[in-house]
Amino acid sequence: MRIALEAAQAAAERGETPVGAVVVDPASGETIAVAANGPIGLSDPTAHAEILALRAAAARLGNYRLTGLTLVVTLEPCAMCAGAISHARIGRLVFGAEDPKGGAVLHGPRFFDQPTCHWRPQVAGGVLAAESAELLRGFFRARRAR
Repeated sequence: MRIALEAAQAAAERGETPVGAVVVDPASGETIAVAANGPIGLSDPTAHAEILALRAAAARLGNYRLTGLTLVVTLEPCAMCAGAISHARIGRLVFGAEDPKGGAVLHGPRFFDQPTCHWRPQVAGGVLAAESAELLRGFFRARRAR
């Protein structure tokens, strides 16, 4: 999660919403991919940290199925990202702050609980949640003050 938080901070410094994601191989402890939010800089509404990390991991491994890997992200994934996590067959999802407005794991559609969801990762939320949430709050507080 610390690596994801560093990526999130880098996103904030570029003016992107501070969300970071890391794909890790729990068997070896190897970091496969690191990414941060990039919709503004990439002019791509799908360039959420999770999507970018999944793309980078799949490209590095030469396989779109990331079975057995862990995705660590600083914020509860949205519905789009939850769908991508399911399609990638991520084995475990670890996230920091909950997102009552836009989250889709514990909130909103609860994507992985839907009968149409064909792959459900193990989920652990709340890891370094206070730090993740404060990074987001500080970012938006500064933007409102402008």
